[in-house]
Amino acid sequence: MTANEHSLHERPFPDRALVVIQPSKSTTLDFAELWQYRELLYFLTWRDVKVRYKQTALGAAWAILQPLFMMGIFTLFFGRLAGFDTGGVPYPLFALAGLVPWTFFANAISMSGNSMVGSTHLISKVYFPRILIPAGAIAACLVDLGLSALVLAAALALYHVAPTTHLLMLPFLVLLTSTLAFGVGAWLSALNVKYRDVRFLLPFLIQLWFFASCVIVPSNALPAKWRGFIMLNPMTGVIEAYRSSLFGLPFHWASLGFATLVTIGVLIYSTYAFRRMEKHFADMI
Repeated sequence: MTANEHSLHERPFPDRALVVIQPSKSTTLDFAELWQYRELLYFLTWRDVKVRYKQTALGAAWAILQPLFMMGIFTLFFGRLAGFDTGGVPYPLFALAGLVPWTFFANAISMSGNSMVGSTHLISKVYFPRILIPAGAIAACLVDLGLSALVLAAALALYHVAPTTHLLMLPFLVLLTSTLAFGVGAWLSALNVKYRDVRFLLPFLIQLWFFASCVIVPSNALPAKWRGFIMLNPMTGVIEAYRSSLFGLPFHWASLGFATLVTIGVLIYSTYAFRRMEKHFADMI
């Protein structure tokens, strides 16, 4: 055997380069890489939409029925019995305007928080930016938000609520809600890989957050000493901003500005924490 033959025998594919994939040491997002995988985000979103309503009799109609049923229940107990002052807005409309964005926010956190554990087969077999998994869950929930927004628009027309220039704030509010949900959901999804208790904690956390967000009770119904405390919850300012935008009421810019700052902080921390834990996902999942 000649020297060349011996060399070829040791390297059966001499013309192929050896590629070693190692986890990145960076704790920041690579936006160029995310852009390269933008089509995968679309497929992950579409997968989540199909899986959610697979083998359901009503399908996507649940996105409409959920806030409607809750509106009916809360109108009976809080609108008629408690008689809260809603600033001249009919209570059913007041409740629906809070329930539509809240339902989106709650479902987005729940879906994204469990998204990593639900995608074990992808994480352990192929490389892609893992943060696209919770992002796809958030994007899928935006489809539900669009459907429930149609019901809200019909309710506004039924009650003869005329649109105002405050509606121009709606895209920003949807972006703010989506960003906060993504920040919380991405962080919880990373924790869920290591601590499976998170999936049991999520429903309890969302329920507590619901009652602390003035979704069904106006903030002016609370004692004065509690109003400043409740505003520390970013969703309180966001929910009230939705109502201001829909009903042409004055915005509470201080609470909305605080909610925006908290959302930015949550996003920065969650992406940093996600990137730190990402390298161990395939070993722990």
